[in-house]
Amino acid sequence: MAVMMGKIVQNLPSAYSCQQNRQFCTLYQRDRCVQYKHNLLLFQGRKLPWTRISTMQLRNVSNNKQRVVYCNAALSTTAVPSLEKVDFLKLQNGSDIRGVAVDGVAGEPLNLTEPVTQAIAAAFAAWLLDKKKADSSTRLKISIGHDSRISAQKLQDAASRGIASVGFDVVQYGLASTPAMFNSTLTKNEDFLCPVDGAIMITASHLPYNRNGFKFFTNEGGLGKPDIKDILERAANIYNGFTPESLEEAERKASSSITKVDYMAIYASNLVTAVRKASGNIGICEDYFFFLFSHAYFLTWIWITEKPLEGFHIVVDAGNGAGGFFAGNVLEPLGAITTGSQFLEPDGNKVTEWKTNLSKFLYLTNCYLSKSKPDQFSGLFPNHIPNPEDKAAMKAITQAVLDNKADLGIIFDTDVDRSAAVDSTGREFNRNRLIALMSAIVLEEHPGTTIVTDSVTSDGLTIFIEKKLGGKHHRFKRGYKNVIDEGIRLNSVGEESHLAIETSGHGALKENHWLDDGAYLMLLNKLASARASGQTGGSKVLTDLVEELQEPGVAVELRLKIDQNHADLKGGSFQDYGNAVLKHLTNKIESDPKLEKAPVNHEGVRVSGYGGWFLLRLSLHDPVLPLNIEAPSNEDAIKLGLAVVAAVNEFSALDISALTKFVQK
Repeated sequence: MAVMMGKIVQNLPSAYSCQQNRQFCTLYQRDRCVQYKHNLLLFQGRKLPWTRISTMQLRNVSNNKQRVVYCNAALSTTAVPSLEKVDFLKLQNGSDIRGVAVDGVAGEPLNLTEPVTQAIAAAFAAWLLDKKKADSSTRLKISIGHDSRISAQKLQDAASRGIASVGFDVVQYGLASTPAMFNSTLTKNEDFLCPVDGAIMITASHLPYNRNGFKFFTNEGGLGKPDIKDILERAANIYNGFTPESLEEAERKASSSITKVDYMAIYASNLVTAVRKASGNIGICEDYFFFLFSHAYFLTWIWITEKPLEGFHIVVDAGNGAGGFFAGNVLEPLGAITTGSQFLEPDGNKVTEWKTNLSKFLYLTNCYLSKSKPDQFSGLFPNHIPNPEDKAAMKAITQAVLDNKADLGIIFDTDVDRSAAVDSTGREFNRNRLIALMSAIVLEEHPGTTIVTDSVTSDGLTIFIEKKLGGKHHRFKRGYKNVIDEGIRLNSVGEESHLAIETSGHGALKENHWLDDGAYLMLLNKLASARASGQTGGSKVLTDLVEELQEPGVAVELRLKIDQNHADLKGGSFQDYGNAVLKHLTNKIESDPKLEKAPVNHEGVRVSGYGGWFLLRLSLHDPVLPLNIEAPSNEDAIKLGLAVVAAVNEFSALDISALTKFVQK
């Protein structure tokens, strides 16, 4: 396929997909080589397991370093004997799919293999066909993108084979962000083969290097839990029906069904346009260009409009995930200075060894000082975990801001659907403070609107939103999809809501199709409009917006684990046991005059007292009861903790050692 305006990169078989993203090429070829060497060990006589390689090709595998080879062995109608049994439903993680894609971690067997991925992608295509109610003559398109994980390329190729096997066209984006994948279902641009009918993002957010997973989108947004369950059930049937013939046929179809597109270019361009519009007057410059062209001052005015962040120094920390594009492709075209930005190169490698004992000592010391746990799998990205909630990550971006005397720092998670910021003084905008800041910006434009958050936000945030800003604070269940869906639901029943945001950094705006887009959320519109209106002072315009937010003196989260093997469970589920704990806690609280249960609460048991509050809830997926405590002082926080201890200490299967340690400080 010819290059079109530098946008469509190539139309090649998936076997050569590593050419599109060179940073993955070496890792991908090494990964494939290991796989084939493993298959060679299984070869006995002339009998071949499922390897996709013919007998003749096997003789040359050890010397093949430049390309990937595929099966042309004789056809068989038998099922593939070497496919492992997989419990597909265990791959569900709420509205996402998550699994182990890289071998080598003790106790974590592979369950997100290439055949499993191929089956899941084929199931999504079949689900989409039903959803669209398309007839057999319609050829649908699905886009695929991925973050910087080392398993990304092989899963992208496997997903492409699955999609092609259903008769769909595949549009590969290579390295991409999760928000961009959703946008590809909305963008109208034939040069970029948009809009697509569905999109798949290959990511596991900030989880260790050996994990990976999938998020799915249509033009209606991300898929929900029932959709994911449906897809996994379909995938199990497809997987069980795999034969060498069907797998080879999928390979053949993929070779003619894949197009590679640089979609991130148009996504970044759209972000730039949105910020320029926020600065105002861009329409006037088009209408009056010829009339005022001869005036020197107009040339200056045009320059400011095109570069509304001129003079701002903004550093970006992408954590070696997919967000590195933001510095050069978004901030710099807007005029911002980005020197000092760090970890922009995508790299999903783990730290496999310490170069010196000193480096290991410094890392462990930093974990101790920041009260964060060392990564138990050595599954670190090369510099720090790309997670705006991680203390080490926030310390890294804060230090970069201070060292470079920058106006603002921006940090993303791996796939750029979450973000946080740091002002010029090193003050963090994450969790409650980020929600307060976004609420202040949204309520300026939409007075009185409802702000939807998750259940663990503070009482101080409620006071700020309702008393200071004049809005309404609506707490809902944990889980970014729960929060976003609740914002959509409120609008559908007549209660105006323009922002749904979780403390993890997932934030979605009604104006942006309820997409949790960390790049779109990152305050640039406010900075640009403030500059256009003559306000100066760098990030102070943001800091001033949250000056009156009341913040707790102590805020902790403790995880109380349920031992599923304990006799108290008597064969029951951890969910039943956890709910029994919550019911007992409710009864205890009602008899304590110093404590008051929240009258409206959608998750767990939330209680106010001693100037603070606590929330005990049951995790959605794990045998854990997370406990959040916020209070004006450590003494008050301990009083709240003791109230919980008194209520739950009779539940022997509940490990309350973390809580006991906290109240004994």
